[in-house]
Amino acid sequence: MEQRIALGDALVRLGKDYPQLVVLSPDVSLSTRAVKFKAAYPERFICTGISEQNTLGMAAGLSSVGWLPVVAGYAMFVAGKAWEPLRNSVAYSGLNVKVVGTHAGINVGADGVTHQAIEDIALMRAIPGMTVLAPTDANQVEPVLRAALEHNGPVYVRLERAAIPSLTDPGRPFTVGESLTLRDGADATIFGLGGMVAASLEAADQLAAEDIHARVVSMVSIKPLDEGAVVRAARQTGAIVVAEDHNRCGGLGSAIAETLARVLPVPMEQVALADVFAESGPARALHAKYQLSAEHIARAVHAAIARRNQARRDVP
Repeated sequence: MEQRIALGDALVRLGKDYPQLVVLSPDVSLSTRAVKFKAAYPERFICTGISEQNTLGMAAGLSSVGWLPVVAGYAMFVAGKAWEPLRNSVAYSGLNVKVVGTHAGINVGADGVTHQAIEDIALMRAIPGMTVLAPTDANQVEPVLRAALEHNGPVYVRLERAAIPSLTDPGRPFTVGESLTLRDGADATIFGLGGMVAASLEAADQLAAEDIHARVVSMVSIKPLDEGAVVRAARQTGAIVVAEDHNRCGGLGSAIAETLARVLPVPMEQVALADVFAESGPARALHAKYQLSAEHIARAVHAAIARRNQARRDVP
């Protein structure tokens, strides 16, 4: 199921629970499915036109007078084009604005490079006080949004375009700062992000056929990071792989590497965009071409285990 479909349905349900919730759309409500909220609560929906920077400014103003604004737009533009007002008008002021960036990563496929947000996590992580979340699948969109609305301060929620297999239980509560372990294993740990979690589980199946048992963790909360899960994985498996549909610079891999470097360094491999732009094409074909497939994750696990084993042999 597509996360954006879940977004539209979730906004309608949340609109009933949060009477101060107002949704702003930079003229993409059909794509983000925020149009469903418009139909249910027309007096609390604002189409701001193709003007993401103004949209964030309006959201800041609405928040300052007691509304609970949610901006729903393409990740490339609400996180990229509108970064400055998001930083200065929203985050610097500590305003309670929630930004949902859909169509993230090269998962957006045929929309092409201009719409493929492969830098959004890095941009959002760098803003002081910004919380950054990425649901595992469509089922987790509403619990994550609910947690974002309950959190006091700016939040960025990252969604992807293509359908993602259902991996979580609908309605399972989510708490900001937590990760979700979907499979246990003692030989290595794969930390996946969004749609890459399904590929990580597929890789774990391939590895299990070789008697290699990989733990698979969905890192739903990127900032704050579940550092406890990272350190436990380092201690218990000693080999880490991070899989994300994002540039290798500044994303989830960087966040986990920062934790490992500070607390417990162990071998870590990244499955991510190799600091390159992609191209237009079907999402699955792009993932294969740019080495974001289950097979590439499995190879990275082999590499991390080999490095761990070599390091153990090198200890006098």
